[in-house]
Amino acid sequence: MLPHDAAGDAQGSSATAAPDSPAGAPPAGDSAGAPAAGAAFARLYGEPLLKLPNDLYIPPDALEIFLEAFEGPLDLLLYLIRRQNFNILDIPMAQVTLQYLKYVDQIRLSNLELAAEYLLMAAMLIEIKSRMLLPQRPHDIEIEAEDPRAELVRRLLEYEQIKLAAYDLNAVPQVDRDFVRTQVFIEQSLVPVWPDVSPADLQAAWRGLMKRATLKQHHRISREELSVREHMTMILRRLQSQRFVEFADLFDVAGGVPVLVVNFVAMLELAKETLIEITQAEPFAPIYVRLAYSPA
Repeated sequence: MLPHDAAGDAQGSSATAAPDSPAGAPPAGDSAGAPAAGAAFARLYGEPLLKLPNDLYIPPDALEIFLEAFEGPLDLLLYLIRRQNFNILDIPMAQVTLQYLKYVDQIRLSNLELAAEYLLMAAMLIEIKSRMLLPQRPHDIEIEAEDPRAELVRRLLEYEQIKLAAYDLNAVPQVDRDFVRTQVFIEQSLVPVWPDVSPADLQAAWRGLMKRATLKQHHRISREELSVREHMTMILRRLQSQRFVEFADLFDVAGGVPVLVVNFVAMLELAKETLIEITQAEPFAPIYVRLAYSPA
């Protein structure tokens, strides 16, 4: 649980390094610890390291051994409670606080920045213990006061639940950690690869083809003889059988634009000669055409 310096654990050992030798290098007279000729001490960025550098420096912190690693104050507090089988709903604050402060005193000697958040939790534990020792005021006896440990218990239970969920997730097999996907090489020439064409690409290709066909087509103009007098006769015959005819019904849209133009000119000529009347009941109402009224 507590950090220890490996240098302190090595007291009593008879093997010591020479003062002028690089840190981590074997003694000059010890050939058993030296690697064989051509063997690498380690690998640096994938390259073998055959010789230790002369300016190799190993900081003292690199030789520290942590018997127990905690991820924060709640993790340490939960460890102390579970290790001694305390009831988390009825925490003995005095014992837990003393054990917690012992751990904080140890880490303050080696890492003051790390001990800051642990000191904050220690202050909270002392505050809870002091609130439990204070006598209750008369008006607080009638109203059931909240346990000072309630908020701490809630945080501990939530932290333990999340921690157990993290262990369960970590137990799930993961790619490149617990197993590797099987990769099979298949000769490319043996497997036909068909293009994946989307409907949008196919539509764009068809639109481009139609556009090119329109550019290359030949427009042929044919001569068509249309008689205005003939269309005037057709309109008069149409009006003789009906009293009123709607304006749009006098035109044959299927005949094309030239026929519509000639038919419209024929109707204007009939109106000019007062053979037909073009009427409308009110603004924006349908337009009707009828034969002109002629007295007997």
